[in-house]
Amino acid sequence: MSQDQQKQRAAAAALEYIQPGTIIGVGTGSTVNFFIDALAGMPSRIAGAVSSSEASSRRLAGHGIPVLDLNSVAGLEVYVDGADEATRGMHLIKGGGAALTREKIVAAAARTFVCIVDEAKLVERLGKFPLPVEVIPMARAYVARELARLGGQPVWRQGTVTDNGCDILDVRGLDIVDPVGLERAINQIPGVVTNGLFAQRGADVLVIGTDAGVQTLRPSGH
Repeated sequence: MSQDQQKQRAAAAALEYIQPGTIIGVGTGSTVNFFIDALAGMPSRIAGAVSSSEASSRRLAGHGIPVLDLNSVAGLEVYVDGADEATRGMHLIKGGGAALTREKIVAAAARTFVCIVDEAKLVERLGKFPLPVEVIPMARAYVARELARLGGQPVWRQGTVTDNGCDILDVRGLDIVDPVGLERAINQIPGVVTNGLFAQRGADVLVIGTDAGVQTLRPSGH
């Protein structure tokens, strides 16, 4: 089975968390694209979606799904998004598609965060995938020096400008033992908008597409 087929399985399985008539949050990326396409085929439609990127907004609108501004809704029951890496502890690295800031905002506004991935994204420890950090352009070099002091090797993702008009630094060489602590430390660097660690607010449900079917993980005790 191909990676895309695993992604499709995870995306289809996420539909069971969606209640007709509600407003949901929708993330960004290849797995989410499969989810948006599956969402369009639901017999009972959702009332609308808050999107984390311009690309997802266009895809939702193309299926006739109303795209709403987060400021216009009181909250979201469910947010569905993918990840670049995920652990069984429900910590994630996101931002390969450069939409990490809006993804983090929409995730924070949702009661339940359902993360959909193929099985290659499940790791024992975060850090093999370069950690994206969104930065104010004038602070890029300064932030890069500070990230190097934390033990990483930051590389400017040239040619990429986020939907917020900012730059991305991809930080390689991190062995992330304490995701929550590192997320907090990086966010305290002046000039950082946010970073791609989703640990302080990780996933509530991890839906993994595999060759054998779909595996669902939840935090211990849930």
